[in-house]
Amino acid sequence: MIRRHVTALRIGLMSVDVLSAVLLFSVISLIRFGPTWPSAWRSAGVDPIVALAAWGAVWVTVLWVLGLYRLRTRWSGRSELADLVRATVFVALATFTALFVAKLPDVSRFFLIVLFASQFVVTLVSRIAIRTLLRRLRSGDRILRYMLVVGTGDTARKFADRVERHRELGLRVIGHLSAERLEHPSSVISLAAELDDRPVLGTLDSIEDVLHGTVVDEVAICLPPESIAFVEPITRICEEEGKIVRIPLVDYNVSLPGGRVEDFDGLKILSLVYGPDRVVGLLLKRLIDLALGAIALVLLSPLFALLAIAIAILDGRPVFFRQTRVGLHGRQFMVVKFRTMVPDAEERLEELEALNEIQGPAFKLTVDPRLSRTGRFLRATSLDELPQLWNVIAGQMSLVGPRPPLPREVADYDLWHRRRLSMKPGITGLWQVEARRDSDFDRWVELDLAYIDRWSIWLDLKIMIRTIPAMLQGR
Repeated sequence: MIRRHVTALRIGLMSVDVLSAVLLFSVISLIRFGPTWPSAWRSAGVDPIVALAAWGAVWVTVLWVLGLYRLRTRWSGRSELADLVRATVFVALATFTALFVAKLPDVSRFFLIVLFASQFVVTLVSRIAIRTLLRRLRSGDRILRYMLVVGTGDTARKFADRVERHRELGLRVIGHLSAERLEHPSSVISLAAELDDRPVLGTLDSIEDVLHGTVVDEVAICLPPESIAFVEPITRICEEEGKIVRIPLVDYNVSLPGGRVEDFDGLKILSLVYGPDRVVGLLLKRLIDLALGAIALVLLSPLFALLAIAIAILDGRPVFFRQTRVGLHGRQFMVVKFRTMVPDAEERLEELEALNEIQGPAFKLTVDPRLSRTGRFLRATSLDELPQLWNVIAGQMSLVGPRPPLPREVADYDLWHRRRLSMKPGITGLWQVEARRDSDFDRWVELDLAYIDRWSIWLDLKIMIRTIPAMLQGR
């Protein structure tokens, strides 16, 4: 369980540690030896580039060996301080020993003492800052993932408590489902009181309603042994929805296809991940979104201004159109586009629904009478989508992914359609470049699910490359 969530924290801590090590080595060398510090290192018999790389690698390796990147049951600044003291002493002793064995007496011992002390302070401060920032972001409902716990027994309560103790993982338990039928609302209230103010959202019979009406990223199945028969049906529902499943192996052992046993704070967990699970790849995808999104906003700003002026002159205000869409696992957000329709377009939708060209829960007209004077051109060239770069920067969308649907469309989804919500929506996607003219909604979803199952950075790049000629040719 923790591999997926801890990897991001580990990568963040390791990146900061490597960067700080390299910068400190360079800055202290500059202060100690002046602008020609690389020559000073060469005269001491050490290549400066090798020294830089070796220092960064050694520091991070020692922190790793001493467990400073592992999940802790309880984290405190005092424990971090003690572990960093041990790491610094170990690195200092190892470094001085290596210099003695390699017979390098010209390497400045004063420089090394200053480096060790500075690295200790910078690492301690940076780690406290990172953890404080993460806690503040997650306490404000940012970058949070939500977990539903199936079960209300002792195992379920203890597991939920254990998850919430590790706030740095960004997981929040939204409530429980009871394995028993709750005949009266009062029984729900009494159960909720027993579960430390975490609500009982329903029973097993209502799991689909809870998954559809609440943002749920992960489902933990903590049922008693007598309810083990429900485990497999629940996992099948979660698979269709693209939810991650966690099963604590406390009261029984269970084996399911695709399951992976992981350790969580000393507890064995069977994890079933449905959808992209390459954590490093997903982090890289986010970095690409931020980098390319920011560059595109800067480079396209003159085009933004021209389009905004054209819309304001020819069609009047407002220039932008905002609409509620559904994103990752049901999260709703406001999508931003250039306005392409008349102001009362939403009110006129009902009278046009009989002309819908799409077979399924979506709406499209090739010749839509609600289009404004500039709208037809913007739609044909997809230029109306460009303001969604703001949604990408904000983290609500990605450059590539399934298109974000409307809430009313999601309400009419079949169960298997909902797995397209298991990945962050995108400005462009596989069906946009392969089957945009297709009128079968199921075909769109099939392509979205194929994208989710086959996802890679390389696939994203290929889709982005194919999007450019498709826009230029009005496809």
